[in-house]
Amino acid sequence: MDWQFVFSQALTQAIGPTMLVYALGAIGLNLQFGYTGLLNFGQAAFAAVGAYGLALSVAAFGLPFWLGIIIGLGAAVILALLMGIPTLRLRADYLAIVTIAAAEIVRRLFRATVWAEHTGGSDGMREFSDPFFELNPFPPDATWTLGFISMDSGRLIVDFGLFDLQYSNRDLWVMAVGWALIAIFLGILGLLVHSPWGRVLKGIREDEEAVRSLGKNVFAYKMQALVIGGLIGAVAGFVFALARANVQPDAFSTDFTFYFYIVLILGGAARLFGPVLGAALFWFLYNIFAQGLSEAINSGLISTDIINQTQVGPLVFFLLGLGMVLLLIFRPQGILGNRRELMLDVR
Repeated sequence: MDWQFVFSQALTQAIGPTMLVYALGAIGLNLQFGYTGLLNFGQAAFAAVGAYGLALSVAAFGLPFWLGIIIGLGAAVILALLMGIPTLRLRADYLAIVTIAAAEIVRRLFRATVWAEHTGGSDGMREFSDPFFELNPFPPDATWTLGFISMDSGRLIVDFGLFDLQYSNRDLWVMAVGWALIAIFLGILGLLVHSPWGRVLKGIREDEEAVRSLGKNVFAYKMQALVIGGLIGAVAGFVFALARANVQPDAFSTDFTFYFYIVLILGGAARLFGPVLGAALFWFLYNIFAQGLSEAINSGLISTDIINQTQVGPLVFFLLGLGMVLLLIFRPQGILGNRRELMLDVR
């Protein structure tokens, strides 16, 4: 059994493009859920309108790439207003119901055949990522070696001896942009949550009525958190669509939002670096289980009478789910979190 390959693949994915998508989505959710106490179960909807706003602008209507980015962000703001205005003055569970319903409505709208001429229906959309990759500074045919780092025909190889990381030039460009966005958002949120504005958000999470009694407009603060978190979710949708070079409605199912919550809770809610750590650890564990089981079956270490390749996926999710249950029992605050951060007022 090739443990070097298993570990290399897991570590490659732990800092790769897919991990960045979930880290970005969880950062937005952290502002809403972790710091403000908003039960947003529709973060997938923000990612979807961001991705489709970009794809429709470029592929369907021939608009410039940067205008598509602005349209996607604008769509996320409109969605946040539509969901927040009727619910944020009510109990927390109303927002949860509305957001999970909105996410499913958005997915089905993009999947509907009536607009399939523009959206592609269930097949999705392509041919919108070319302007992004035309800016790629990593050449597809570069070949060079610098110590333990080398590039062979546009593929970067980082060889640490016991394991190695390999990325295509397209992955490198997505990762460069994704990590830069994470650094920017963490810097901005770090300033916001340690400001008087951020302290009001934490007060709303702990005791909304007490904050209201001090003369603060609780509705306005909640709406601001929902909008900002939704914008970051839309950016996660951009990265998700560009990394795959396509956008497909079923990729933005309710499961997408729940993965954001898993990442956030694993790393620690209301902690600045919690989403990033949670995303990296989640994808490392997912890939090391998936690759490890597949390699064990291929090498004969595990008999196909016990488990075959088609059963690996469900078993991996079972193991990860069991791990999350144990985490919630013994350390509900996550790795970096504080137990008190999850004691939300949902009256």
